[in-house]
Amino acid sequence: MKLRFILVCYTAAFIFSCKSPKTLTQTTTSQNSTLLTQLIEKKPEQFGEILKNKNEYRVQIIYTQIDRKKNNKPVFTNHYFNVDPGMYFYPASTVKMPVALFALEQMKKLKDKGITRNSSMITEASYSGQSPVYTDATAPDGRPTVEHYIKKIFLTSDNDAYNRLYEFVGQEQINKRLQEMGFVNSSILHRLEIFLTEDENRHTNPIRFYDDTTKFLYEQPMQFNQQPYPVRKDSLGKGYYSGGQLRNGPMDFSKKNKLTLPDLHRILRSVMFPESVKRMERFRIDEEDYAFVRKYMQMYPQESGISSYDTSYHDAYCKFLYYGAEKGELPKNMRIFNKIGDAYGFLIDAAYVVDFEKNIEFMVSATIYCNSDGILNDSKYDYDTIGFPFMKNLGRLLYEYELTRERKNKPDLKEFRF
Repeated sequence: MKLRFILVCYTAAFIFSCKSPKTLTQTTTSQNSTLLTQLIEKKPEQFGEILKNKNEYRVQIIYTQIDRKKNNKPVFTNHYFNVDPGMYFYPASTVKMPVALFALEQMKKLKDKGITRNSSMITEASYSGQSPVYTDATAPDGRPTVEHYIKKIFLTSDNDAYNRLYEFVGQEQINKRLQEMGFVNSSILHRLEIFLTEDENRHTNPIRFYDDTTKFLYEQPMQFNQQPYPVRKDSLGKGYYSGGQLRNGPMDFSKKNKLTLPDLHRILRSVMFPESVKRMERFRIDEEDYAFVRKYMQMYPQESGISSYDTSYHDAYCKFLYYGAEKGELPKNMRIFNKIGDAYGFLIDAAYVVDFEKNIEFMVSATIYCNSDGILNDSKYDYDTIGFPFMKNLGRLLYEYELTRERKNKPDLKEFRF
């Protein structure tokens, strides 16, 4: 009853928010996961164990069907499986998507200073835990830029690239924008891969910008977020390793990043279909920036021209849904615009899937917890045996269903071809 109540409240709020402005696109919602449950139940060999233990695996799925009107305007129908904004999952690298977009918003604010996505961004260090950046070995000319950081975020989910944009935007501005956009259940509080104190994460590095001729353009001083964190009681596991020692009891995640699946799914939709969401839920960037982000969301590492990626990353490296851990060359008729995450036993993916040959498009966001022993930080997670097969099977299940689903109007998908 509690889950049903939460879903009803969320759905009612979502539908209400999508009714009045003329720029919005029609959205309907299928409640109680009827369709998704029926589809999953048809594949007991793939989903039987997960279906039986959905709360243990903390599985959540949002699947959005997209139909087109005669004028090609999209109409969305949402389907949910076990979605509960109160069921915490660690969002891992999925937080990089909104932060990348917020960095582009900051670029727009600095436009009058001559700063662009391709201006040199020099990061200094002036506080405990901070580190400087003067060059980027993966960039063609060796210059660190916002543009190249965003490319790396979507191509290979680069942690340092995210950290540098987190430092550029600042913790306070990131969370202010999340709240302004209506993502009130989410908060982004720290860098990734490096373990810093709360105070160190509240402080973000001073940054200087130069043009490509080394002309100085602007200096941003170190920022400090004085705002209180939201009060949370998120915890996971029956034990965890800290300082090399096993500690009994749940690990506290109340001051770690949080991005609920409904918020993540709405962020994806805002990136792919900004005219379909409320104005407050749109990023404050122009169409050129949207096109730039989408281009690299769907690109494979070996298509990027970054030489160091040629041997280090296979095509499906950041494409969990539909491909799982699959390697090898991928079909060119399909493209997946997405952002993945994996950490602490969680696998997450939020994806817009397109097949240009068969004129199929749909969105799906999903998360699963792959930690059968319940111990965190022991590097013993069930990604290969549970997580990746689940993501691959789910993506293909929905794709196969989309192949059979009738559409009154053929979609024009040319804006998503790159």
